[in-house]
Amino acid sequence: MLEVRQLHLWRGDRHLLKGLDLGLATGQALQLLWPNGTGKTSLLRCIAGLLHAEQGEILWNGVQTARDPVAFHRDLAYLGHEPALKADLTAAENLRFALALRRRVTADQIQAALAAAGLGAMDPALPVRNCSAGQRKRVALARLSLWDASLWLLDEPAANLDAAGQAVLASVLKAHLASGGSVLLATHQAIALDTSSRSWSSPELAS
Repeated sequence: MLEVRQLHLWRGDRHLLKGLDLGLATGQALQLLWPNGTGKTSLLRCIAGLLHAEQGEILWNGVQTARDPVAFHRDLAYLGHEPALKADLTAAENLRFALALRRRVTADQIQAALAAAGLGAMDPALPVRNCSAGQRKRVALARLSLWDASLWLLDEPAANLDAAGQAVLASVLKAHLASGGSVLLATHQAIALDTSSRSWSSPELAS
């Protein structure tokens, strides 16, 4: 479903990625275990359309993403370092606001997603500005689980999560893969999933 062909990416005057190729099919996860500074975040942002590649092409279902960005973004969910939540809204209000742009969800679905993320006992009137970093990441994972998107691009999704939170992350990822979704994620430590997951520890670097 996702193909990256001969991608060349610069950051300032540094040739960060040179001639990079990758492919990701339905039900597959690819974990980028690259060292710091080698382009994990830049690659995800480039695929998402937030950075421009100097050369190469990115295809989704056989079509260049640049030719039909609306169709591609309809199938895309991107989670960066920050959870991208509105600080003055509660967890449920954040989910309702974000998902209203994508699909219709009920209050029961929102509460079920928050409970599955381990937030069922949290004060429903608590604004997320008063939540811990780990709680905010769990809210973002609950949003992700309800997001109607086939391809997930995740940048350090385990950051700020304790052991229980990491178990929630693994569960959300496994459910997405089992439903035929695809995941490309940057991480410092591999997340245990299943045989549909593979790791890539050495990027193609410019010489």
